[in-house]
Amino acid sequence: MARFAYTARDSGGKTVRADLEAPSRKDALRLLAARGLQVSSVNEVTTGGTKSTAGADAKNGGTSRAARRAAALPPTNAERLPFLEALSDLMTSGLSAGEAVRLLSIRIKEPQLRSLCTGLWERISEGAPLSRAMAEFPLVFDPSITNLIQAGEATGSLNDTVQRLIAHLTEQKELRRQLFNALAYPCFMVFVAGGVILFFLFFLLPRLQALLTALGGKLPFSTKLLIGLSDFAIHYGVFVVIAAVFGAVSFWRWRATEAGRQETDAWLLKLPLVGPFIVAQTVLALSQTLSVLLENGITAAEALRMTEKQISNRVHRAAFGVAIARVLEGEAMSAAFARTGCFPDLVLDRLAVGENTGNVVPSLKQTATAYQKLISNQLKMFTSVISNGVLMCVFVFVGFIAFSIVSAVFQVSASFKLGS
Repeated sequence: MARFAYTARDSGGKTVRADLEAPSRKDALRLLAARGLQVSSVNEVTTGGTKSTAGADAKNGGTSRAARRAAALPPTNAERLPFLEALSDLMTSGLSAGEAVRLLSIRIKEPQLRSLCTGLWERISEGAPLSRAMAEFPLVFDPSITNLIQAGEATGSLNDTVQRLIAHLTEQKELRRQLFNALAYPCFMVFVAGGVILFFLFFLLPRLQALLTALGGKLPFSTKLLIGLSDFAIHYGVFVVIAAVFGAVSFWRWRATEAGRQETDAWLLKLPLVGPFIVAQTVLALSQTLSVLLENGITAAEALRMTEKQISNRVHRAAFGVAIARVLEGEAMSAAFARTGCFPDLVLDRLAVGENTGNVVPSLKQTATAYQKLISNQLKMFTSVISNGVLMCVFVFVGFIAFSIVSAVFQVSASFKLGS
């Protein structure tokens, strides 16, 4: 039997420091957990009376050394969904959460994901539950996720909770993918169109101008305008670009402030196509997050506070905060949300029906499904409008260049014939 010195907290929150005998550090942790203690540290006591963690590190397969090596690659929220998916697979196979994390810390090869699993296993091996271990990585797991995991641990439905989280995060990832795909093609078109325009202005037009000047004759207005635009771009284009970059950076820094974010978010809500899209995003974030939280046993007050942080538009977030205060005072959610003026009537009606029938979570899920489809359709429409608009602008400009060149050639040829 080995002797271990431990530090823990009892059910009353009092710190306990003592020793116990156990065959291994793992057995010592199980004995302490059976006593209802929350373990902070467990270290093996050597024969010389000093405490050492070498035995524990050897039993954990060099976990501490691996954690130090992986510290150069801190995990990010990109590792959140892969970790939960791998954890769910192992838990579905019959492993406990702790054993699943231990196995992942050994088998995972991807550096940042391995760093996350190693860090979690270090804390779990010291007696911390999974939720508390995850809370040590706030860049990966936000408070809403750790609270959901804690609720799943308390109710004995951890695997179901993890699976619901996976479904929720997968839906969010799919929405971001659709948004990226919707913007990729218009951005590509803008890039190509800009290249074509710059080619005409900086390469083709100066040569054409030299040719027309050599031939002599009076140029039409459209050609003079085009040549003037080319001269301006050649001589002052750099200053225009510098000013544009400076203005964009200044605007971005101002938007990063709370006052700037409030102001710009209010502007965005007034734009014809962008405003309805932001409203749809707010409704989707509200319905998705709130339904997952309530379904997993989080109290309504805590669920509303966590959902507030998921709303990106500051105007909607402020209005939602006022609605939360009214709900905590006893007002129905549908009535409190209606006062904000941020949510469509159909959403409020569906929520009111759910409250009256005691089926708030199903009502929120139906709203989330409907608005996910709505946002997908809006993204497709945005893609079509932006790409067609860019193509039209390019065609108009290229047509203007062609008209200017052809009309200049005809007019110079005519004056040349008259002169001869």
